[in-house]
Amino acid sequence: MKNIVWHEHKITGKDKENQLKQTPCVLWFTGLSGSGKSTIAVELEKRLYEKGKFTVLLDGDNIRHGLCSDLGFSVEDRQENLRRVREAAKLFYDNAVITMVSFISPFAEDRQLARKLVGKDFIEIFINCNIKTCEKRDPKGLYKKARNGEIKGFTGIDQAYEEPESPEIKINSDQTTPEAAVEIIISYLVERKYI
Repeated sequence: MKNIVWHEHKITGKDKENQLKQTPCVLWFTGLSGSGKSTIAVELEKRLYEKGKFTVLLDGDNIRHGLCSDLGFSVEDRQENLRRVREAAKLFYDNAVITMVSFISPFAEDRQLARKLVGKDFIEIFINCNIKTCEKRDPKGLYKKARNGEIKGFTGIDQAYEEPESPEIKINSDQTTPEAAVEIIISYLVERKYI
């Protein structure tokens, strides 16, 4: 960009890793509305906190209250929403924070761009859940509104969800409790020496 120069810092990401005694990563939760992404991410955040880890949780609804409050739900707005989120996630990651991102992120291309930006420490977590269970849970009443035509472009109803082809972690949340899901993720992080 014209007239913009990257400003180097004296404290590196590695310095912060040593200070925090942790290895950063981006845990990208993806799945349909009502699949359990936020529930599992919140439980994971609690467990990591109890282990003395420094984390941040970027949740779809929460981000739309501030950083992305100017965006709607068109395909273009969803892509911009995720562009901002992946840039925010990268900033936290670069500062040695274990970063959890919980967004439907229905398009494979957007998730791939996040993976490319973060690199080897991007961990895609597919919270798989059949749509009937998601609709039954429907914590926000969104499926009902979509079925009644009150919401257009709703993922899983009249907008496609592109399932991850090879996520690092796949959890079938209609067959697994949130607590068991957290154990799966913790085991993955321990095995790969993130925690």
